[in-house]
Amino acid sequence: TTAAPDGILSWELIEPLLRAKSVYGPVTGLISLENSHNMNGGSVYTREATDAICAKARAAGVPVHMDGARIFNAALAVGCSVAELTRGCDSVMFCLSKGLGAPVGSMLVGSREFVEKARAMRKLVGGGMRQAGVLAAAGLVALEESPKRLHCDHENARRLAQGLATIAGVTIDPSKVVTNIVMIDVQKGGRPGAEISAALRERSVLANPTGKYQVRMVTHCDVNRNGIERALVAMNAVMRPA
Repeated sequence: TTAAPDGILSWELIEPLLRAKSVYGPVTGLISLENSHNMNGGSVYTREATDAICAKARAAGVPVHMDGARIFNAALAVGCSVAELTRGCDSVMFCLSKGLGAPVGSMLVGSREFVEKARAMRKLVGGGMRQAGVLAAAGLVALEESPKRLHCDHENARRLAQGLATIAGVTIDPSKVVTNIVMIDVQKGGRPGAEISAALRERSVLANPTGKYQVRMVTHCDVNRNGIERALVAMNAVMRPA
């Protein structure tokens, strides 16, 4: 794992970390990219950035995996299809839940040989589920229908960020909110993120502390514009000095 501006790696950051083949230590077997980047507020790799890394990695003989839990959100943000955004990757994972709204499920995509190995490995570690048709049906609906409405989640996230930026004790840059994740710095309010999250929960607003003074909010298909406005009212009340 390596730090990168807004969580977005470049080949210049990756290349010095590659371990050459050696009998004295581990070698680099995989480069994993996360798009969108969860803990950096839903930041995204562009198609050009991903293609550049994949091309260099291929030349170096290292496969690239895309952790694309919210790849459909990322594709919408950069204005291309998921296929275009991941075309250079050797494997891709994406969630049917999260942004796409299914109750459960993720998909792993790759070559036939890769998927066969993955299925065997899944079985080895106890994975798999019987009679999963009802979940698969929900996953199909999520995959086929949900991408059409993801723009609503992004619009709601931007509205949330803009409203939060006006609240005393909250630090946030709305221009960095490009998908459906909103990271909030509450340090100026003088109370830790866990305390803020607990106070919001009492007002029926769910948000997770992701750092001592950081709170994370995510918009999705169960959050409408009225919910955004209620969240802003609740945050304003919570951040108000006692």
